[in-house]
Amino acid sequence: MSRQSGVSLSRRDFIGTGLVAGIGTALAGPPAAAEPAGSSPPLITKAIPSSGQRLATIGIGTDTFGESARDEIRAELERMSELGASVIDTAAAYGDSEALIGDALASLDIRDKMFIATKLVGSSANPFTPSGAASFDRSLERLRTRRVDLLQVHNLNGVAELIPTMQEWKKAGRIRYIGATTSRVGQHAQMLEVMHNYPLDFIQVDYDRQSRRGRSDPAVRRGAQDRGVGQPALRTRHALARQAAERKLPPWAADIDVASWAQYFLKYVISHPAVTCAIPGSTRLSHLVDNQAAGRGRLPDAAMRRKMEEYWDAKR
Repeated sequence: MSRQSGVSLSRRDFIGTGLVAGIGTALAGPPAAAEPAGSSPPLITKAIPSSGQRLATIGIGTDTFGESARDEIRAELERMSELGASVIDTAAAYGDSEALIGDALASLDIRDKMFIATKLVGSSANPFTPSGAASFDRSLERLRTRRVDLLQVHNLNGVAELIPTMQEWKKAGRIRYIGATTSRVGQHAQMLEVMHNYPLDFIQVDYDRQSRRGRSDPAVRRGAQDRGVGQPALRTRHALARQAAERKLPPWAADIDVASWAQYFLKYVISHPAVTCAIPGSTRLSHLVDNQAAGRGRLPDAAMRRKMEEYWDAKR
């Protein structure tokens, strides 16, 4: 997924290759700032188009969660809740992630404060990994909850058979929002069809170098915007972080309340009008706290976004 070390990232790469899709919304409207306790900059929130529910703009991705990091994961989720964030993105296919999240939220008694998004497939090549209804039942058990906030069809595997069932689960209160995901550029045309045929609340698309340069990605984004469907949020990749570590932040970064490169990239992402929530992955508390700071204070406007792109391009 990440590019080889030593390869320069252009402006196009800054916008695309260094960023990976997560969970978010389309045309969520202007961000709102809610004053937190203490002297921290205000928390930035955006709305889910289908409901108006507002989410803090920085969540957490959990595809690298593992048993060896159990204590750190619990500490991260506790601090995340204290900071006013809520979105946790996981999947049935993410190893122990769901179980670790469930254990942590139960022990902290903060389940009701968090927005849990997970994924399932219609058929699994792994005989030890369930699919369909069995997968969802296992997810609920592992997450220690009676409902999830967002359930998504993973990589469009089983859309036709799963979404009608997911709509029934939604009516029954077992899920609040329905979505579909893909990390494959070749599935973008199919994603357009899915958006046209089903009432989705969210989509998730991988914004890698190829998808940014291809024709399908803009079409998917426009299609989602036209239908008021949630669009991808994004997270930085390791290659981008490595290159940024060798550079100095611009002196004007403080004008948008940015104090690190992680915050620079995340502020750029969440300032896009089509993005509601970014989900940077983390298993270190210090990284979580740094990432969460990007969801507070001032956001770059269109002119500042261009300035951020140009600065990155000039310094590569």
